[in-house]
Amino acid sequence: MNKYRLKILDRYIIRKFLGTFFYSILLIVSIAVIFDLAEKLDNFIEREAPWRAVVFDYYLNFIPYFAILFSPLFTFISVIYFTSKMAYNTEIIAILSSGISFRRLLRPYFISAFIIALFSFVMSDRVLPGSNAKRLEFEERYYRRQPARANMRDVHKQIEPGVYIYFSNFSHTSNIAYHFSIEKFDGNKLVSKTTSDYAQYDTTTSQWTLRQYMTRHFNENGEQIERGIRIDTTLNVHPSEFGRRESIVETMSLREIDEFIEHQRMQGADNIDYYLVERYSRISFPFSTFILTLIGMSLSSKKMREGIGLHIGLGLLLSFSYILFMRFSTMFSVIGPLSPLLAVWIPNVVYAIIAYVIYRLAPK
Repeated sequence: MNKYRLKILDRYIIRKFLGTFFYSILLIVSIAVIFDLAEKLDNFIEREAPWRAVVFDYYLNFIPYFAILFSPLFTFISVIYFTSKMAYNTEIIAILSSGISFRRLLRPYFISAFIIALFSFVMSDRVLPGSNAKRLEFEERYYRRQPARANMRDVHKQIEPGVYIYFSNFSHTSNIAYHFSIEKFDGNKLVSKTTSDYAQYDTTTSQWTLRQYMTRHFNENGEQIERGIRIDTTLNVHPSEFGRRESIVETMSLREIDEFIEHQRMQGADNIDYYLVERYSRISFPFSTFILTLIGMSLSSKKMREGIGLHIGLGLLLSFSYILFMRFSTMFSVIGPLSPLLAVWIPNVVYAIIAYVIYRLAPK
């Protein structure tokens, strides 16, 4: 058991790592909030956003979103900064000279990285969904100039197995779908088709009301036609699904994303890749903490005449190149042929190789 016990050195490095990490988050997030407020202040004033809502509904939810989004970058900066200071003060040389191997020295770094990765994963799956819902709702109400509605025209989608709906256009103000039709299939065989001038969603009954409808039933006896002025029906679709922003997945946990993706697949949605990228990123993103920790520690453990400035410069260059690479790969998945799973994990694989090379070249 003593082998796995934390030594004084381990506690010293973990304390420095986590302390620098949370201090860098506090510092950079404070700067980000100031710049964000300066950019959006005119919109808040123009839309008459209450300052209580600005502070509690937006910025208190913006801070965890920003912190988790850039947690690998904060991790990297933290490792580079405090390890460079240790190297500059010859602490790394003293540690290695005392008989502690470079590999053993990595242990407290990876313990700290595990704590940060676990914290990031739990926050993104348990805390951020609710926080993002409030932040996005505030943005829709007080910041975005255009309403969050896509131009829904000529929509044909499956709402449940064997049931398809079609409408020419949809009005969000009145919840009306014009030139509305419902097709029901038994396998590949069309069982019935209902057409109407328009269908309106009733928020009190959660039903759709079809006006001036005609239903054609197809069976062994031929075709039977039913006409009417009005009929109420329950459909597995809600008006909020029409023109909904893709960022809706930011307000969901992993379990909810899986259910949402399955529902979208059943409906024949064509933007599944975007949701899959978000789903896979929730798993792959925390792994980048370990990769960037190894790169940062291996890179900054050597004392240089130029001081810690060169280490920080190289660290920022590598970390921003990682973030840029990650953005490009996910973009190619959404708009190109690249698999979402591959797009999300390629940056981790490439930079894991880079981390291993830098680790092998680091002074031992």
